[in-house]
Amino acid sequence: MIAPDLTHFCDLEVELGPVREMGKGRAGTRRIIPIIGGRVTGQVSGTVLDMGADWQTILDDGSADIDTRYAFETDDGAVIEIINKGVRHGPPDVLQALTRGKDVDPALYYFRTVARLETGDPRYEWVNRSLFLGTGRRLASAVLVSLFRVE
Repeated sequence: MIAPDLTHFCDLEVELGPVREMGKGRAGTRRIIPIIGGRVTGQVSGTVLDMGADWQTILDDGSADIDTRYAFETDDGAVIEIINKGVRHGPPDVLQALTRGKDVDPALYYFRTVARLETGDPRYEWVNRSLFLGTGRRLASAVLVSLFRVE
């Protein structure tokens, strides 16, 4: 088997609204974090649209199961949906600092995602047939994600 290569696709700065705590669910504490805007740069550039959310489950060990759905519009007018699932975990003190909105060195915790993108725009239809791996960083009111196409 051939090991896949990764090619940088884009960086997303995803602006977040206030966290909505749902309480304890079947698998852990549930939260909804609205996605309210942001910027995309890289092979594509554009604006993260004010729609979508991160539907998180916080497990007993403090790790987060991440399940986001949102979209961005490229500077040339294409709308591209992102469905991004992942995990964030680390030492308890680091995760607590993130929860308090502190800026924490991303080398101190694990934040990885797998993304599928979809569009009906023929200029970008190739994203419909690609997988993307992401690495992330949580800030007080935003998430930074770098997406890499799996070749």
